Amino acid sequence: MNRINYQKALERILEGLPGTDKDDRENPPKRLLLHSCCAPCSSYVLEYLRDYFRITVLYYNPNITDRAEYGKRVEEQRRLIERLNEERSPSACPIFLEERDYAPERFFSAVRGVEHIPEGGERCYRCFELRLRETARRAAEGGYDFYTTTLTISPLKNAQWLNEIGERLGKEYGAAFLPSDFKKRDGYKRSVELSEQYGLYRQDYCGCIFSQKEREAVLQP
Repeated sequence: MNRINYQKALERILEGLPGTDKDDRENPPKRLLLHSCCAPCSSYVLEYLRDYFRITVLYYNPNITDRAEYGKRVEEQRRLIERLNEERSPSACPIFLEERDYAPERFFSAVRGVEHIPEGGERCYRCFELRLRETARRAAEGGYDFYTTTLTISPLKNAQWLNEIGERLGKEYGAAFLPSDFKKRDGYKRSVELSEQYGLYRQDYCGCIFSQKEREAVLQP
């Protein structure tokens, strides 16, 4: 079976868009709802896509099961967006942030029965679906032209799963999913550079208590 090159699929769509620097009232920039897992991962994606879309970042991550950690991450997301908006050119569209409710119980409900599965397996698949479902629902509700997620920038995340889930849920809710594999074209490398540039907090686990325990076990002597 031939694997889809999601980066090329994204590039083909972007080639047909007008760009945000063109003052064309009959063909204004498309609106994108971007699910963000964290500020570091969103840094490159926002830099890349803001020339093509009016972006609203949706921060919906019930997998983060520690309230203090959740608060730290969402504040970093807010701080990054504020910096990017301060630095934008007069013709660039501002970036907006929408934060959903902090609800870790939804994550625990979604992964019930597969808590023991190592990171990268069924537990992660259900977590992806949980977060993308809310994004697709909100994209349809808000009349966005596209929706997508920053999650494909991570070398540890399964881009094929994310794109297949996003496409399926997009059809279910009537929201066009924007394909991506943001780690390509040195996207992940650029996100690390931008994180250093803006002094962003970079965590060493995805956010859930299970991945945190796996990480701690690896680090133990």
